[in-house]
Amino acid sequence: MSQCIILPSVNDSRGGVSIVEKVLPFAIKRVYYIYDVPPESVRGGHRHKKNVQALICVSGSCRINIDSGSEKSSVVLDSPAKCLILHPRDWHTMDSFSPGAVLLVLASEYYDASDYIDEPYESGNPSQEDSSK
Repeated sequence: MSQCIILPSVNDSRGGVSIVEKVLPFAIKRVYYIYDVPPESVRGGHRHKKNVQALICVSGSCRINIDSGSEKSSVVLDSPAKCLILHPRDWHTMDSFSPGAVLLVLASEYYDASDYIDEPYESGNPSQEDSSK
């Protein structure tokens, strides 16, 4: 199941700095960011076979909707010090992007189209596992 961590941060009269160092449960192989999302758009809609991701809304806010196959939850990322770790089995969508929101994603794997599972968990079958493992 996903987990939310608070990044080490330093704030003073000059502004804030949040640090992503020695806090992630994986080595970073890929970095990308999502921005200019229209108000009613939904991003994501998948889970992974191997890829672990850390999501940080570095500007603005957005909501991450998660289904682990056994539990559903939502997390609002509204601080650049808040980091959501998504595990491979976490089906996720991202929505409710505020104007100007930028969602940074740090990934444990390089892009691989075959790592994506585009079908959501079946309703009423919370223990459904990926048969390709």
